[in-house]
Amino acid sequence: MRPSYVLGGRAMVIAYDETTLRRYMQEAVEFSQERPVLIDRFLEDATEVDVDCLSDGEDVLIAGIMEHIEEAGVHSGDSSCVLPPHALPAAEIATIEDYTIRLAKALKVIGLMNAQYAIKDGVVYVLEVNPRASRTVPFVGKATGVALPNIAVGLMLGEKLKDLLPGKARLTVPQSFVKSPVFPFNKFPGVDPALGPEMRSTGEVMGVGMHFGEAFAKAQLGAGTPLPDSGTVFISVNDRHKPEAVEVARKLHELGFQLVATRGTSAAIRQSNIPCKTVFKVNEGRPNAADLLKAGAVQLVIYTAAGALSFSDERAIRRGAVQYRVPCITTLSGARAAAEAIASRRRDPIRVWSLQEIHS
Repeated sequence: MRPSYVLGGRAMVIAYDETTLRRYMQEAVEFSQERPVLIDRFLEDATEVDVDCLSDGEDVLIAGIMEHIEEAGVHSGDSSCVLPPHALPAAEIATIEDYTIRLAKALKVIGLMNAQYAIKDGVVYVLEVNPRASRTVPFVGKATGVALPNIAVGLMLGEKLKDLLPGKARLTVPQSFVKSPVFPFNKFPGVDPALGPEMRSTGEVMGVGMHFGEAFAKAQLGAGTPLPDSGTVFISVNDRHKPEAVEVARKLHELGFQLVATRGTSAAIRQSNIPCKTVFKVNEGRPNAADLLKAGAVQLVIYTAAGALSFSDERAIRRGAVQYRVPCITTLSGARAAAEAIASRRRDPIRVWSLQEIHS
């Protein structure tokens, strides 16, 4: 749900129960007193995809298809994304290309267009289409080596794609590129770093690698949240995420990390024969997860929010992670990417290329 006529997902929420719905409707008038509230059905655990393209009104060129790391429901400006997609089946990519070309032609776009999709159970849904340049254009331009705004201006002045980029229906990239957001949480003591539909990032960085794990690790380093090489990982997830959390825990255990978790998450992990210690939540006693953070005994936090309003102990743990500069991941998709990045860094040293070397 969101008020109409807002930017950046301002005042947008995902309501999992009637209590959240009623509270939101009472608060929504503060942001948009005379405007309607928009209500959509939320696609749980869907994959979000961004597409940038160029059109001259007749031909359409796919500039980049970016797979989001965080699932749909996290604002696109707050989600890391990878180019080219690293986990999308070829059939879904073909559907996305087809939809993008048809939309650009139907809307008679001249220049740049951005489209956003969500994929759930193999079905591709159109979320929104913007007949303009998006925040991803500089990223796609650097990754492909093509100055997309220059091409777009030429198209708007009457030139044709077949003359500006002859023989191309889509642009390719020579390596794996990851765009990650930069958050200002450490400048705002007490803020809860849980991600959602409201945009909170204030900048972006790009990581480049021969494969996804290397690119994601370098992007996190550039964003100021380097992932640990060893130590202890604290995990606490809601019930619907426990099966996925077990697989992440298994990967981290194989990488040599010690695991600690709250009671329910710890039980799920131990049931899969993975060693895991149990710690209290903040409201259950001491020593608890916040105490471990304060003592420097935790090097990585994986904590997904409950569907409704977060409880005070959940916020305390995530705020503690920010205060003590411990990387805090609030989505399971982000946790899977982090595990892959840590494994990559174990295999490969940090390699550096200039854009000129990449596109030479």
